[in-house]
Amino acid sequence: MIPVFFGLEGQALTADERTLFEAAAPAGYILFRRNIDTPEQLRRLTDSLRDFAGNPKLPILVDQEGGRVARLGPPYWPEFPPAARFGAAYRQAPLTALAAARANAQALAVMLGTCGISVDCLPLLDVAGADTHEVIGDRSFGDDPDLIASLGRATLDGLRAGGVVGVMKHIPGHGRATCDSHLSLPTVSASAEELERDLAPFRRLADAPMAMTAHIRYPAWDDVRCASTSPRIIDDIIRGRCGFDGLLMSDDLGMEALAGEPGCATMADRARAVLDAGCDIALHCSGSFGEMAAVAEAVAPIGAEAARRLQRAMAWPAVPQGTLADLAARRDSLLAAA
Repeated sequence: MIPVFFGLEGQALTADERTLFEAAAPAGYILFRRNIDTPEQLRRLTDSLRDFAGNPKLPILVDQEGGRVARLGPPYWPEFPPAARFGAAYRQAPLTALAAARANAQALAVMLGTCGISVDCLPLLDVAGADTHEVIGDRSFGDDPDLIASLGRATLDGLRAGGVVGVMKHIPGHGRATCDSHLSLPTVSASAEELERDLAPFRRLADAPMAMTAHIRYPAWDDVRCASTSPRIIDDIIRGRCGFDGLLMSDDLGMEALAGEPGCATMADRARAVLDAGCDIALHCSGSFGEMAAVAEAVAPIGAEAARRLQRAMAWPAVPQGTLADLAARRDSLLAAA
C-alpha cells in the first residue's frame, strides 16, 4: 500500500487505472462531481473500488460540506446548509444550534453511507476574520474559536453517529489567508501569539480521526516552507501544540500554492515533500493518469505509524443510525427555532 489518496478520471475505473491501482495499492480514493452521476452509478463505483482493493474499510472520500462545496446534489441528493448558517443560529440559541449541527452532519453521513462513501472532509475549523478570503467565506462557522470548536464537535459527533469518518481542516488554520491557495501561496504574517487563536479549535478537537493540512506559509513558525511541507509545523504545531495524533493528509497536491515550494517542481516532488514533512497521506485529486503514475512510482510504501493511524481512523465511525429524511427534518426544525 502506498500513502496516497487518488482521484479518478471518470464515473468508472478505466483499464489503465485498474492496472496502476493493482500495482500501487493506494490507501484510498477521493471523488468529485466528474465521478458522480446517479445514486446507482455512484454505488457501483464505490462497490467496485472496495471489491478491487479487497478492503471493506477502504477510505473513499468526498468534500460534502453543504452550501457551495457539495459534490452530491439535486436532483438525486438534497442540498445542505453552509457552516455559517449554524454559526448564526449558535449566536441566538447555542444548544439548539449544536443539536441542529449534529443532526445535519448525521444526515450527511447517512446519505453518503448509502452511496458507499466512508469519509467526509468536514468539519472546517478555520477561524474567519475581516480579511478572510471568499474561498473560505460561509464555509466557516464564524469568527469565534469557542463557537467553531463547539459546532465542530457537534459535526464530528453527527458524522460518527451516521457511520462516516470526519476530517477537520485546514490545520493549522486557513482563516487569515487573503488569497486562494488553489491559485497561489498565501502567507499569514500573524505572530505566534496571534496564531494561538487559530489553533484553538484544532486543539479542542485533537481527538478527530483525520485532519487535512493548509497549504499556507506562516513565517512565525517557518519562514521557508508552508504547513504541508514543513516538518517544523507538523511536528511542533500540529502534532505538538495541537496534540493531534490522528491520520494527517495533505491538501491537494495539485493546488498552485505548492508550485513555488522548495523541491516541489513536479507532482512526484510534491508527494515526497508532504510525506517527508510528516503527513501520513498525500492527497492527489485531479485524476490525471500520468501524474498518478509518477506519484505512485515516487513514494515508498506506507509506514507502520501511518498505517496504524489509518486503521484506527477507519474504525472510528459508529453503526449508522437514523434516516436522511428524519434527520434533515429535525435539523430544519431546530434551525427554525434558533
